[in-house]
Amino acid sequence: MEKKIDLETAEMQGFSKYEVARILGARGLQIAMNAPLLIKISQEDLEKVKFDALKIAEIEFESGVLPISVKRPFPIKREEKLKRAKEQVVSEEKIQKIMDEEEEEIAKEGEIMSLVNPEEEQDESDDGGDEE
Repeated sequence: MEKKIDLETAEMQGFSKYEVARILGARGLQIAMNAPLLIKISQEDLEKVKFDALKIAEIEFESGVLPISVKRPFPIKREEKLKRAKEQVVSEEKIQKIMDEEEEEIAKEGEIMSLVNPEEEQDESDDGGDEE
């Protein structure tokens, strides 16, 4: 019968499932490299788990004796004072100059479109009418 880690218990301790996996993996590796066990486990219990380092790490984790902590990095907060934008005083002459330039530009575009005089419109209607 395979024993599984209770993820709800791990979450109550403040660990995500990924952190639990990392902790168990690290401790399992230590145990596999002949690190001393942190809790007393009987020979019978070791035989039940077949001396599996990961299963021993799970037992230690559930008992809460692992001296492994999780460091979670947070984003660096920077505080800067906002700089005020310089107030620009714009004279009425400058405003008038900008408006004049815009009007000239519009007039140039209007010449391209060739405006129609009312007299030319009447001539076209007389010449282009229906002839029977």
